[in-house]
Amino acid sequence: MRAILIPAIALLLASPFGHAAQIYKWVDSQGVTHFDAQPPAGQNSTEVDTAKPVVAPPPAPVKAPDAAQGKAAQRTINQQVQQQVVDQEEQIAKFCDTSRNNLAQLQNNPRVRQEMGGELRKLTEEERQAKIALTQKQIEENCQ
Repeated sequence: MRAILIPAIALLLASPFGHAAQIYKWVDSQGVTHFDAQPPAGQNSTEVDTAKPVVAPPPAPVKAPDAAQGKAAQRTINQQVQQQVVDQEEQIAKFCDTSRNNLAQLQNNPRVRQEMGGELRKLTEEERQAKIALTQKQIEENCQ
């Protein structure tokens, strides 16, 4: 019994490799690639070697940017950052001028009016002193 069992198992294990059908590859007139066990009639086809595993092509090497391109890109970025700094400094200078003018008006004019709800209303002395303190604090924090 063992004499029959061992060769039978060996044949079963080897049988998938012996029965593998040949695969054919071809491209039709529309450029579509086909794979089949039967080659097409009147069409050029190639046999696909199924014994070798399919290996993906190596990735294309990444081209390092030119040093000149890198420097030009960095120059552009530097110019953009410098322009942003200039714009921010202009906004701060405008804020400081407006705040100093408002502070001078609040300090020199005890009858300051403020528009509230579409109407001009005179500030009370407490409101005026609170606005003076707030404006001074803003100038100290943001202006030099």
